Amino acid sequence: MPDRYGVDVLAGDWRKPPRGHSVEVVAERGMVVEDATTGFVGEIMVIEKDLGMMVLEDRRLTRRAFPFGPGFLLDGKPVTLRPQAKKGAAAPTRTASGSRTVSDAKARVALPSRIYVEGRHDAELVEKVWGDDLRVEGVAVEYLGGIDDLASIVDEFAPGPDRRLGVLVDHLVSGSKETRIAAQVSGRPHVLVVGHPYVDVWQSVKPDRLGMAAWPVIPRGTDWKHGICEAMGWPHSNQADIARAWQHILGRVDSYTDLEPAFLGRIEELIDFVTAP
Repeated sequence: MPDRYGVDVLAGDWRKPPRGHSVEVVAERGMVVEDATTGFVGEIMVIEKDLGMMVLEDRRLTRRAFPFGPGFLLDGKPVTLRPQAKKGAAAPTRTASGSRTVSDAKARVALPSRIYVEGRHDAELVEKVWGDDLRVEGVAVEYLGGIDDLASIVDEFAPGPDRRLGVLVDHLVSGSKETRIAAQVSGRPHVLVVGHPYVDVWQSVKPDRLGMAAWPVIPRGTDWKHGICEAMGWPHSNQADIARAWQHILGRVDSYTDLEPAFLGRIEELIDFVTAP
């Protein structure tokens, strides 16, 4: 007799997805993929490992950012995209600041002198480029979380001939709030206050290291870091997004050559000041 009910729907592997199971694939520039959720099809133009995202460009030259992970189709098959793993590098012979690496130096007790910077990002950038040199010299860098109370901070530190204080200030330009605050302590004995012209230390990273000709201009009244992230097409809905954006920027800095001279000179000046006999 003919089968009135057809093939058994439970026969075979009924759990198997119609297009097969997703496989992990390393995302590469030039690869054309489809976002299975939105149907957006585009070529991978930019890979941002630190931000955990990539930028696709479709045939109309429209660009959209997508996070790495599952949910993509490659040649019609489901894939999970991930960035290329970093390769190991040979031990450097010079520090990021350009100094010769001192491999056998013993740990030094920190000097009483200090270098203060405004925020965490400033401190992380100084550490990445000058950290090896500062440890050899025994100089500690601390961040203040802002300089509104700089005068009282200097008083509390109590600078002296053997206890010098160097301070790095952001946006030290004519007429700025930072310039007025710095003027309150400038000229005090054993204190050196220097600054760079950038709104934030992010701008001390050369823009071409991030694939742009210049840093975007953010209008007054807009939070500068959020504005930068929005202009760059990066996530910026919360503080975690801002932190990831900074780590992405910091990841583009390998040495002093990635930083603007106006920033480099001020850090070298502070190091010379606090380590002078």
